[in-house]
Amino acid sequence: MFENLQERLGKTLKNISGRGRLTEDNIKDTLREVRMAFLEADVALPVVRDFVKQVKERAVGIEVTKSLSPGQVFIKIVREELEKAMGEANEELSLNAQPPAVVMVAGLQGAGKTTSVAKLAKFLKERKKKSVLVVSVDVYRPAAIKQLETLAAEVDVDFFPSDISQKPVDIATAAISHAKKKFIDVVLVDTAGRLHVDSNMMDEIKDLHKAINPIETLFVVDAMTGQDAANTAKAFDEALPLTGVILTKTDGDARGGAALSIRHITGKPIKFMGVGERTDALEPFHPDRIASRILGMGDVLSLIEEVEMKVDKEQAARVAEKVFKGAGFTLDDFADQLKQMKSMGGMMSMLDKLPGMSNLPDAVKGQMGDKTFIQMEAIISSMTKKERARPEIIKGSRKKRIAAGSGTQVQEINKLLKQFTQMQKMMKKMKGKGGMTKMMRGMKGMLPPGMMGGGGPKF
Repeated sequence: MFENLQERLGKTLKNISGRGRLTEDNIKDTLREVRMAFLEADVALPVVRDFVKQVKERAVGIEVTKSLSPGQVFIKIVREELEKAMGEANEELSLNAQPPAVVMVAGLQGAGKTTSVAKLAKFLKERKKKSVLVVSVDVYRPAAIKQLETLAAEVDVDFFPSDISQKPVDIATAAISHAKKKFIDVVLVDTAGRLHVDSNMMDEIKDLHKAINPIETLFVVDAMTGQDAANTAKAFDEALPLTGVILTKTDGDARGGAALSIRHITGKPIKFMGVGERTDALEPFHPDRIASRILGMGDVLSLIEEVEMKVDKEQAARVAEKVFKGAGFTLDDFADQLKQMKSMGGMMSMLDKLPGMSNLPDAVKGQMGDKTFIQMEAIISSMTKKERARPEIIKGSRKKRIAAGSGTQVQEINKLLKQFTQMQKMMKKMKGKGGMTKMMRGMKGMLPPGMMGGGGPKF
């Protein structure tokens, strides 16, 4: 998300960051560019107006004129106003209630509501250590009930059965009663979606809300709909007392208009964002971190949290110990690392959170997508055990066999072997005094220009 806005703002703010002196004229020119960048990103006009007004008031005031580095202060102001527009800080779910805490999830059909319920269940179970029960009251779509049952089994949470002959209120109250008996911490109620906002839908959902009195009422909205997402959320908020928003499909939206418009238009915080199709692809929404990403400053905190949660530390320790003992780094180890990166959303998902990544050429980004990871895994899987342990034996005829087995070309086999050899050399550098620093220097030499310089760590 935000690729277009990041690129446009990056160019605009780069021009002003080196200025020794800011005048009302050059601030005016920069803000005109900022305004255009926001409108192109499909940010709602009232949000754009307020943002530009706030930045201008602060930038032409005493805050910048007395600074030794006016350009840098201007960027700081832009960042702070971005944070303010999106809500300043992450707002967690309020689950401080007599168990079970009831969370109602509403939204339009196709926004990813049922999937979001499953992702939220997994988040609460794994990160908040809560027992969770999910229930669907969508009596209009039997497939939605079945989908939630399947997803509940996948994320290993309790599912309360329901069918189309029942009334939504009866289903929800029975589920809550069941949760009380079983001492379950949280009940997630998946409501019926519609293709548009209609009065019948609103009346039904109001009755349901009144009957179950949820502690949280979350609205699921598709980021791809831009500022329309904010307007739909506002319509729902007028009927229901929403407590927050889950923004879905942010991995497919390059503009970011929804994220920047929702808080201003509805007054409700974005609490989570969906960053992919996997059941673990749900992240708490941190306005400060998102502002950093928009300005090309990265989001290292989120990356660290992701590594903490998803990297198999025991396996990493085993590989490290093997390398330190001189046993070497094999293609099997390389394949394991690829799997771990894939579990974190792939290389681009990780790199997007590092400073300076917006400077990467499109050709380089194209080489780091999921397709490349799948291809590399297929190549390694097509090798024999002996070949994975001793890749130096992979010559002409073996390369042709591996290419045929993995549906690739010999050039791709050569490319993977070259990358693996570079990785092996880096691992060898880890042995001995100052090993980590040596390895990082080697890594810098492997990466494209701008990836580990210009805002990134220096080695």
